[in-house]
Amino acid sequence: MSHGERIVQHTARAAACIREEERGDVPGWVMITLMSAVLVAGLLAIAQPALQGLFNDAINQVSR
Repeated sequence: MSHGERIVQHTARAAACIREEERGDVPGWVMITLMSAVLVAGLLAIAQPALQGLFNDAINQVSR
């Protein structure tokens, strides 16, 4: 058995143990995902005009 195959088997066994021991907190992960999405949307709303200006300037310089 090669070193790579042993690593793959060890990783698979470790992942199986983690799955059996702790399934995770699904509502917590959903809340984290939603909060992250809201944060990204808020930052995008604030930074969008500046990002559009940078993009337009870059396109204009390339087009010359």
